[in-house]
Amino acid sequence: MTTATMEHRLGSVTALPVGEGRAYPVGDEMVAVFRLRNGELRAVSAVCPHAGGPIADGLIDAEVVMCPLHQHIFELATGCSKTGQPPLKVYPVRVDNDELVVGLPA
Repeated sequence: MTTATMEHRLGSVTALPVGEGRAYPVGDEMVAVFRLRNGELRAVSAVCPHAGGPIADGLIDAEVVMCPLHQHIFELATGCSKTGQPPLKVYPVRVDNDELVVGLPA
């Protein structure tokens, strides 16, 4: 069984510098979108499940993001914690006509 998704346009991909993340309000959710140095995009929950830290402000590499509050580490591809915390939600993200597009469950 697959879950239907609704796509949301977030704005120009050029507003998201390579190697950084930004938090976007999407419906009732906050989504952190990261533009990795290799050009790939990742989108996860923008709020750390541990203490509400701003995930988009965390340090990233090609595989993980580190919450800036308490240094909990999450895999960007799966949302799984490497430090024993509940996982982040993971969302599909892509570029369409220079715009970031993220999918959330409908």
